[in-house]
Amino acid sequence: MSRVAIVTGAARGIGAATALQFAREGAAVAVLDLDEAACSETVDRIRSSGGTAIAFGCDVADEAQVDAVINKVAGELGGVDVLVNNAGVLRDNLLHKMSTSDWDIVMNVHLRGAFLCSRAAQRHMVPKRSGKIVNTSSVSALGNKGQANYSAAKAGIQGLTRTLAMELGPFNINVNAVAPGFIVTEMTDATAARVGLSAADMRARAAEITPLRRVGRPEDIARVVGFLASDAASFITGQTIYVDGGRRL
Repeated sequence: MSRVAIVTGAARGIGAATALQFAREGAAVAVLDLDEAACSETVDRIRSSGGTAIAFGCDVADEAQVDAVINKVAGELGGVDVLVNNAGVLRDNLLHKMSTSDWDIVMNVHLRGAFLCSRAAQRHMVPKRSGKIVNTSSVSALGNKGQANYSAAKAGIQGLTRTLAMELGPFNINVNAVAPGFIVTEMTDATAARVGLSAADMRARAAEITPLRRVGRPEDIARVVGFLASDAASFITGQTIYVDGGRRL
């Protein structure tokens, strides 16, 4: 029987690439995003390649929706083996301009969402003593001007990852995180527009300060997530893997 992988925020960007990665590896994929219709492209790409994928709409910050959709995934696809907490939003601003709404929505989607989804998924993983959870953090967890909300949420993801690894390890459940650097996505293009740069200029500037002299692609992250969710990483847990082209050096 193929594994069942749930990927949140999978309509585009890193989430879509990750869903496709799991499908290539033979997993049945639950493609989750806020708008179920937005998942159609990812689902169609998987199905056109002979894979299995179902779209699900879910607000990951809503406890009732999360519990219901993960139970539905388990029922329709036959279980939950892998959870990738990738859903995210940006509401960037300097502290004195940041509203409480800007703060709350980012914390709720990233951190509350990862908590709710992990709690729901482990209910299916613990009884069979098997599972993989991979959370999406960011290099911004180390601090980034104009991103107090996002940085705090992504740092929180790392603490959540370590703690869940401790709690779920006795049940043979691995919990790890990836921390992407600059990745070419609609989200980073939106950041460029916010600061008055073209997407191409922002990518060029990011490449200049990256030791590998290039920016990342969603597939760069997806491949690491795939590894962390594989048997090859069975003795790795509680870790945050920075996938940033060496930018922190």
